[in-house]
Amino acid sequence: MLKNYAVIAIRKYFEFVRFEHTVFALPFALASMAVAARGTHGWPGWRMFLLILAAMVCARTSAMGFNRIVDRKLDALNPRTAERHLPTGQMSVVSAWWLVIGAAVGLVVVSYFINGICFALSPVALAIVLFYPFTKRLAVRGRFTQLWPPMVLALAVVFWLVGFDIIYATQDYESDKALGLRSLPVRLGIAGSLRFARWAHAVMAVLLLGFGLISQMGWPYYAGWTAIVVCLVHQHRLARNQDPVSVNAAFFRMNAVISVVLLAAVVADVVLR
Repeated sequence: MLKNYAVIAIRKYFEFVRFEHTVFALPFALASMAVAARGTHGWPGWRMFLLILAAMVCARTSAMGFNRIVDRKLDALNPRTAERHLPTGQMSVVSAWWLVIGAAVGLVVVSYFINGICFALSPVALAIVLFYPFTKRLAVRGRFTQLWPPMVLALAVVFWLVGFDIIYATQDYESDKALGLRSLPVRLGIAGSLRFARWAHAVMAVLLLGFGLISQMGWPYYAGWTAIVVCLVHQHRLARNQDPVSVNAAFFRMNAVISVVLLAAVVADVVLR
């Protein structure tokens, strides 16, 4: 019975933070890791790999849990999100805070075992975790060097997230308008919001191209970049349909493909050199 209770509790926590969506950000982190570890064919060793993996999971879990806590009252008023764990009482706010704090502490502890500079900067990472930090380069090198590639990649991730979050937010147009929220879809309308999302993803594509150039990538990376652009175009064609099936396909399926393609392209480029 105790075992079943533990399994149910773990499953509830995973569902609360949509743990499976970690796949969106993780490939970007591992791509940055591979570029930083070029001298060893993109592989820093199992220990470092697992520590970076743990740090990413802790950071993302803390950020997502915090986001759920902050938005719980608005989620309760939105028909699309009203069935989430906090609005329905499936999980208490106290339990959610324990998850957020535990994940945050986990990030600090993992950073200690990576190296001194990561440990020292872990409070900074926690302070900006809701803005999708990208500090993996420091984890591999252990010092400040060649900062432009990870900074450009981080900025690309920001515009990527802005774009697909806006697409997803268009589903809540009617609810936001009824509640008097000044969300982007309400202020710009659905058509205007989708144009803004296209602009954000265009900037992302340019930044990814710039990342490849300053990192001196070869043809495997640019082949992957081309595939990513195709996925972005398809994503926006799906978003124009404005039905739940199309929007969810644009949000989940296309973004999962984009992140995995980027990682595969970077690793292939590093390994084949």
